[in-house]
Amino acid sequence: MTLKNIFWVMLLAAAGVFASCESDNPAVTNDPAKEDLVEPVPSNEEAGSGLTEDYSNTYREIWQKPDLVLQLLGGLKGKTVADIGAGSGFFTFRMVESADKVIAIDVDPRFTNYLDSVKVRRLPESQQPKLETRLTTPDSPALQKEEVDVVVIVNTFMYIDNHVDYLRRLKKGLKEGGKLLIIDFKKKRTPVGPPGDLRQPLFVIENELYEAGYKNIITNDTALDYQYIVIAEK
Repeated sequence: MTLKNIFWVMLLAAAGVFASCESDNPAVTNDPAKEDLVEPVPSNEEAGSGLTEDYSNTYREIWQKPDLVLQLLGGLKGKTVADIGAGSGFFTFRMVESADKVIAIDVDPRFTNYLDSVKVRRLPESQQPKLETRLTTPDSPALQKEEVDVVVIVNTFMYIDNHVDYLRRLKKGLKEGGKLLIIDFKKKRTPVGPPGDLRQPLFVIENELYEAGYKNIITNDTALDYQYIVIAEK
């Protein structure tokens, strides 16, 4: 092999190595169209991480059993529902389908802004007026007197201070005979959920509901693997 041939062989080999390194670099992309294939979804921090945590990336559809939970509320047709601690709308959008109106309430404006923008894409135009968002403070349910038939508080009650006082204020917003549904994490180790020191034992919630003047209190700590369910009436 002549020196000239050796030179060309070495040059081609070097070019091949360079091309291989460039293609293996994950930081390099020359196809912007591929980036547009994935719709940007707000992270927990972007959507808001104040009152609730979004567990949508932890197979929540499976362990939360939303269909079972909504069955416990009975029919929502013709009813106004308040979703306190609505977060990114896991239950909000499910309830809009059958309820007359859903008021999504949260303390974090990133959540309420997110819901206002998402409802335009997720709901038919005829259903969009059925979803209202309200920004509130941690100590206020943000409800008018006897405004709603049902109140839903999921993965949120543990973050509320002065439970009994809050429940009394909340009761004023319920119509006579209206239902309150509370779902929160059991006081034990679970694969998902908040730290143990934030969790409330089920009997504590029961006692607080009785003290606040609720009646017909029903509890269930077996239907869901990680959470208990409490239903009470005004």
